[in-house]
Amino acid sequence: MDNREIILYETKDNIALISFNRPQALNALSQEVNIRLIEALDRAEQGAEIKVVVLTGTGEKAFVAGADIKEMHRLDPIGARDFALHARRAVDKISNLRKPIIAAVNGFCFGGGLEYALACDFRVASENAKFGQPEITLGIIPGSGGTQRLPRIVGMGKAKEMIYSGGVINAHDALNLGLVNHVFEKKDLIPKTLELASRIAGNSGVALALAKSAIDKGAEANIDTASIFEIDCFALCFTTLEQKKAMAEFVSKSK
Repeated sequence: MDNREIILYETKDNIALISFNRPQALNALSQEVNIRLIEALDRAEQGAEIKVVVLTGTGEKAFVAGADIKEMHRLDPIGARDFALHARRAVDKISNLRKPIIAAVNGFCFGGGLEYALACDFRVASENAKFGQPEITLGIIPGSGGTQRLPRIVGMGKAKEMIYSGGVINAHDALNLGLVNHVFEKKDLIPKTLELASRIAGNSGVALALAKSAIDKGAEANIDTASIFEIDCFALCFTTLEQKKAMAEFVSKSK
């Protein structure tokens, strides 16, 4: 298999569907996967026609079952730090993507897989999805943002329980925790996710990017600073043709 095929890239109208494609290894993350993933995300970001990205995994069993332990088990501390920094580049690319990105979680979503999903704007899951940070059972801790993003999404107490125990939760538990937004039947996961992505893609690309920036940057600031940043983003929307057209149509219909 060509190394480039370990990440699949498809377009469906204004949506880029990016898939981890190592089903024989439960889509485990490797250095090569990270490189190809970043390339695919760059392609989606640079594609003028792309408004929303969906990230998923191929095969029947896994979104991503974690990092490739075969690559990790012989590492010394310097090598482990380098490994984690490579992974962080991929996670940062997901998190900082200027376009909305949705994780469509099919099956196992463990370790690095959960951390990559956490870096997306939000997550949806199939009924057979399983979530966990099992690193502690291997004598390590999450190294791609799990100790930081998971508490921000599910709360400090539940995140600590998951990380300290290495336990696994199912899709409906994840829904109750706010870890995922929707749970779909297995056969409906991609069609329903694309339907949701299509509704998002029907909106102004500039407004989507500014909304994402306002939410993400605002979460890192105090409310006064964040509110001013929101106002600046709001004002920038008035530079677009989409705003002019949409508001003109609204006024016309009102009359």
